[in-house]
Amino acid sequence: MAHACIDKAEFVLKQDQSFDGRADKFARNIYDSTKGRIRTKVVWSDIEACLARLGNRPLRILDAGGGFGYFAQKLAAMGHQVELCDLSADMLALARVQIAERGLEDRIRLIHCPIQDLKAHVTGTFDLVLCHAVLEWLAEPRRTLLGLFPFVHAGGILSLLFYNRHGLLFQSLVVGNFDYVRQGLNKKRQTALTPTNPQLPEQVYDWIGRGGLKIIGKTGVRVIHDYMRHKQDQVEKFEDLLAMEQHYCRQEPFVALGRYIHVMAQKPASGKS
Repeated sequence: MAHACIDKAEFVLKQDQSFDGRADKFARNIYDSTKGRIRTKVVWSDIEACLARLGNRPLRILDAGGGFGYFAQKLAAMGHQVELCDLSADMLALARVQIAERGLEDRIRLIHCPIQDLKAHVTGTFDLVLCHAVLEWLAEPRRTLLGLFPFVHAGGILSLLFYNRHGLLFQSLVVGNFDYVRQGLNKKRQTALTPTNPQLPEQVYDWIGRGGLKIIGKTGVRVIHDYMRHKQDQVEKFEDLLAMEQHYCRQEPFVALGRYIHVMAQKPASGKS
């Protein structure tokens, strides 16, 4: 029996998802866990490479949909100026407390707005634009992403992290969740922290290319962790696991199997095509 829905992305959201009421739970579950530690280590390595590519100088950085600003705070602590926007007032309240504790108030400006309304709140362009784990929560990811491209300065870099539909499909297959696959990866009941609109990598890459940016790097995030047969190994063998993640995360076919994919794209410098 054929199941035509299996290879189609059929997620349709009526509105963008906010983390109001879930900010503390998000911070604990996403960042204080083995999967969160892998995510931050791998992505930060990529960001450091982007910083090196941009030169040893203070940068103007936009963190679009950055939540409580995990990376925004790290970047501000390095001396960069950061604008952090998020749809969730609760996330920004958490950010405000952490920023004050670290004495970073002069280096981070908080903006409470949807990404789509950024034009009303910021001016000019940025050397580095972060958009991490946002597309999969949006009703119109393509339109929102295209709206970010004008904020990238000529020669600047976009750091885009998104929830990978192929990774979700593969994990569902290897655990034998075949009914879920036949339903097109649609759940009747969504859990609070499970992304609702996973993205097809080839589609995201096409949007980036059509927006005039050149992809300069791709990294799979959690290319091993989520597929391990014995979940206790995620904790008991974490250091070895992290080393293996870092070794394979930028190699195919592993990139394509990451639960998230971090893609870095650079806008051509002025006068270059």
